[in-house]
Amino acid sequence: MNIKRGLPGVLVLAIVLAACSAPTADAMMAKATPTMGAMMQKETPTADAMMAPAMPTADTMMMQATPTADAVMAPAMPTTDTMMMQATPTADAMMAPATPAAGAMMGKDTMSTPMWFSAKLTDVNTSKSLRVTDFRGKVILVEAMAVWCTTCFQQQQQIQALHGLLSKSDDLVSLSLDIDPNENDAILKAYANSHGFDWMYAVAPANVAREIGNLYGDQFLNPPSAPMFIIDRQGKVHLLQFGVKSAQDLKAAVEPYLQQGA
Repeated sequence: MNIKRGLPGVLVLAIVLAACSAPTADAMMAKATPTMGAMMQKETPTADAMMAPAMPTADTMMMQATPTADAVMAPAMPTTDTMMMQATPTADAMMAPATPAAGAMMGKDTMSTPMWFSAKLTDVNTSKSLRVTDFRGKVILVEAMAVWCTTCFQQQQQIQALHGLLSKSDDLVSLSLDIDPNENDAILKAYANSHGFDWMYAVAPANVAREIGNLYGDQFLNPPSAPMFIIDRQGKVHLLQFGVKSAQDLKAAVEPYLQQGA
């Protein structure tokens, strides 16, 4: 065969084969370029899909961020009953530590055997030792005082007058307790002697003064209040009113106890 004549046919066949193997422009676009719908599906989520993760519904937001009215009120605002129970002690609790019981203030029985009854004291006028328990079966009139206290001096003048009214009854014992920690036996003795007060005077040890305050109230450690009480024949304590008591007032206070068991 003549080669020159066969070349055109070969070229035509090659062109035909090439045309068959090359994809059309539409085919190329179809493979390389997705449709607008496909792009929108892949790249652009729906409005609902976009809103779902970032913007919860109003109900969801309210449930997550806003507790109920009961939940808000519960930790911060206890009920009226709870507030009253926690913040306001009862009237009895408020009165108990600082103020003697009303019954005690009116002269009713208090603790019958306080520890201070057994404390050793010294009568500065005689230098003899004594204890309150030494006088069980007698009536004891006790005054808390200090030598600098002018009210105490007035009260002691009335105690002296009381002894005259009762003719110094052997059943009545008077005891003036100096509760000032800065005063001592020598100071107290000089004071009593200078005024002619001849009943028992003693400096109260710190533990005795402290117990008196704890049992009967802090005002019994305040000399200008003229604090006094009576210990009856059975050893029971009866508190007297504060302020200077006249000899007649003291007589009226002690006589009922002197008459008991006399």
